[in-house]
Amino acid sequence: MTQFFEAMFFSPKWYHYVVMILLFPLSLVYGIFMFLRRVFAAKNHFSIPIISVGNLQVGGSGKTPFLIALASKYEDVTIISRGYGRKSIGLVEVSYKGKILVDVKQSGDEAMLLAHSLPNASVIVSEDRTVAIEDAMREGAKIIFLDDGFNRVEIEKYEILLEPSCMPNTLPLPAGPLREFIWTKRYADLVLKEDRDFKRVVSFENLSEKMLLVTAISNPARLDAYLPENIVGKIYFDDHAYFDEASLKEEMKKYGADTLLVTQKDIVKMKHFKLPLSLMKLKLEITDKVFTQVNHYINR
Repeated sequence: MTQFFEAMFFSPKWYHYVVMILLFPLSLVYGIFMFLRRVFAAKNHFSIPIISVGNLQVGGSGKTPFLIALASKYEDVTIISRGYGRKSIGLVEVSYKGKILVDVKQSGDEAMLLAHSLPNASVIVSEDRTVAIEDAMREGAKIIFLDDGFNRVEIEKYEILLEPSCMPNTLPLPAGPLREFIWTKRYADLVLKEDRDFKRVVSFENLSEKMLLVTAISNPARLDAYLPENIVGKIYFDDHAYFDEASLKEEMKKYGADTLLVTQKDIVKMKHFKLPLSLMKLKLEITDKVFTQVNHYINR
């Protein structure tokens, strides 16, 4: 079922449109509700710069590598995330100025990747972003970045919205992948489009002759454009899913693989696995105007 909806959201075929038409009334109700929520929400104002990096569509759009590239430019930074896929609840301090404080099951995979990638920053996960902001300020944060914060309409912030280069389905949930109507992007301070304002750059470590792709990311088909030729199979798990080492070892034998090819988001959940791994690394090349505009907001 998950694969069906991912295909309908990101690469719809003719038969998906039948389902989209049936679900459209629900999408209309949902979109109107989200719009009214945005318009009438009372906003909390804070005394330090708060920068949101988000997107309209569900699933990956480069938010995590974008945050890494942006937050690495500043000191006394705290990243606040929802912590999708974590086994904990409430507010959890994942790292403090680079020191990792919890394991990946308490933080979630994306928050742990942020913590490992930003040795001078702090990372917090919390369902309540306002409470997390207050906690970060008490801990001395001078700048806060919100991961996936566009629909956190109760917080006054500088909005950066990331758009994919192509969006074939522009309907709100459940008929499409959007969390709000597409025209609500006008509420963002900065709308950035992939391949125009930022570009993905993929590199690899420890490649082998026979690699089995194993990943737990949303819309994993987006990796296909970057994969090397020597892939002997692909295994997709639900977004944020955890892995079982013994099961993966059996899959390697089944496919005759020398290594597992995983993303940076996956490898943080395999820290103690004794399996040979190949790594797909993603970073973003971002145009200078983005940093200029963010600096202008912070200085203002």
